Amino acid sequence: METKLSLEEALEQLEAVVKELESGNLPLETAIKKYEEGTKLANHCRNLITSAESVIVKLMKGESLEDFSTSTAKKE
Repeated sequence: METKLSLEEALEQLEAVVKELESGNLPLETAIKKYEEGTKLANHCRNLITSAESVIVKLMKGESLEDFSTSTAKKE
């Protein structure tokens, strides 16, 4: 999984993984690998949503996005 996926791209891939797992037609080893991939995608989505929430909170507090960009750049 590429970590630079947008939220929409990651959700699309996650939905595909879920469909494959729900089909019940995967060998156990493949299903485990797909589950691991799905977990990584879900975590990536969660991180993107958390970042978006941080932006919204900062904007609601009256901080500019420039302030946010500076503070997140230091974390990376």
